[in-house]
Amino acid sequence: MNHGLRSTLASIAMLLLLPLAAWGGQSVSHGKYVIHYNAIPSTFLTPDTAREYGISRSRNRAMLNISVQEKTGNGLETVAVPAKVRATATNLSGQLKGISMREIRDGNAIYYIGEVGVNDQEILDFNVEVTPQKQSNPYVVKFREQFFTD
Repeated sequence: MNHGLRSTLASIAMLLLLPLAAWGGQSVSHGKYVIHYNAIPSTFLTPDTAREYGISRSRNRAMLNISVQEKTGNGLETVAVPAKVRATATNLSGQLKGISMREIRDGNAIYYIGEVGVNDQEILDFNVEVTPQKQSNPYVVKFREQFFTD
């Protein structure tokens, strides 16, 4: 693996590993699955990372990042699992924004990334449906995030 690709993948991995307070990253457990989620301004990505993954790096764009883990063995360890991920966001005026999600794989890690346009001080309510590969019914994750573009 070349140095540029390794650096880019490390940047994406950091999105899930940075302190929760700084990124608003959170997780929820549904049975044997843990769903990690966050929504951040796309300007938090390095230009190289954004370019590598085709993400529009702009102060008026946010990136939604979802990861699905399955608990194994004693439940203390997890492994990434593929899932079907659908997402929308609604602002406080009731405007619905569809978010097209795409899968990114890096070795054993699997991420689902989507983008949405945002305005300064806009608050978005995210509704994410996650259906792990072995499941027939989706798990729903709802959260709210505010974005500042100025």
